[in-house]
Amino acid sequence: MGALGRSEGAVAEAELLRKAILSGCGGRSTRKTGPVGVRRSRDGDGGGRVEGRAVCVTGGVSFVGSALVDRLLDRGYAVRLLVETQEDWDKLRETETLWGGVSAVMADMTDMDSLCRAFDGCTGVFHTSSSLDPGGISGYSKHMAEIEARAAERVIEACVRTESVRKCVFTSSLLACTWRQSDPRHRRVVDESCWSDEQLCRDKKLWYALGKTMAEKAAWEAAARGRRDLKLATVCPALVTGSGFHRRNITASIAYLKGAREMFAEGLLVTVDVEKLAGAHVSIYEAMSSHACGRYICYDRVIERGEEAEELERRLGIPSRILLSGETAAAPCSPSSELSNQKLFRLMNSGRKCTFDVYSDLT
Repeated sequence: MGALGRSEGAVAEAELLRKAILSGCGGRSTRKTGPVGVRRSRDGDGGGRVEGRAVCVTGGVSFVGSALVDRLLDRGYAVRLLVETQEDWDKLRETETLWGGVSAVMADMTDMDSLCRAFDGCTGVFHTSSSLDPGGISGYSKHMAEIEARAAERVIEACVRTESVRKCVFTSSLLACTWRQSDPRHRRVVDESCWSDEQLCRDKKLWYALGKTMAEKAAWEAAARGRRDLKLATVCPALVTGSGFHRRNITASIAYLKGAREMFAEGLLVTVDVEKLAGAHVSIYEAMSSHACGRYICYDRVIERGEEAEELERRLGIPSRILLSGETAAAPCSPSSELSNQKLFRLMNSGRKCTFDVYSDLT
């Protein structure tokens, strides 16, 4: 997810975003059509793009955010990036990212009026930003968890207050579902109805899982108390991988993998490719006009063998995070948990109507 703090890969992310934008527009500059929208066209597709499909993306220059922006542009949306610092703004200008269907606005994630101004004119918001350690060492802290929950609440409240915004897709984490007390005598199924136990996360010092759980709950609660209807859906992705993830998403990966040994043993250490995750975001957003709703677990690979765990450790440069030093790379015996992403699978593959989920009562 995106970072409120800065990371060393920000310039590289902006450059990759610029290349994606240019490739999606045939390398041509485009004409702006107002404070938000940008009229786009694509060479060789036999038709123009729909105008006025403006959406705002927070954390748009992050690993997940840039893949999402690329997918949105490909689908013909005009994208507004919410930029949180002058440093990010300058980097976007230096890399000429603000081309071909992309505009940007600076906003303070803690200020309601600032967020409302940023969202004004957009019909949808994708909230992918999250709090990370700018030093890239600890990855996350208890204080960051509290900051993220407050920011999530303000983002949803701003969506509710902004008349143009009708839908919001909120990027949470699978960790908001998985950390619960388990009974080894019974195999448990982890799906969208499951919430991580906040006290358990505190006891184990799983601050990233705690932050994602608190933030997603805050989002649902803010949407429930809104004075007008806002369609909200949340995506709970596994560890995000893909091309260059070990360089561009290292801090979030380290934070996610705290407690990885236990996740591996329980059969809950899973990953998702960033391109598939971006596609899931857009598919959910578009289906929200008819039937999509509630939470969606998103993963495409289960780390089942010790060799796979070792390879993940090697690529991230974090030895002994999943397997103990010198431990044989054997598969875990009879995992106590089973993960289900059937709800997203049905949406992505058959378009079948899902049962509406209610998350306002989170007790």
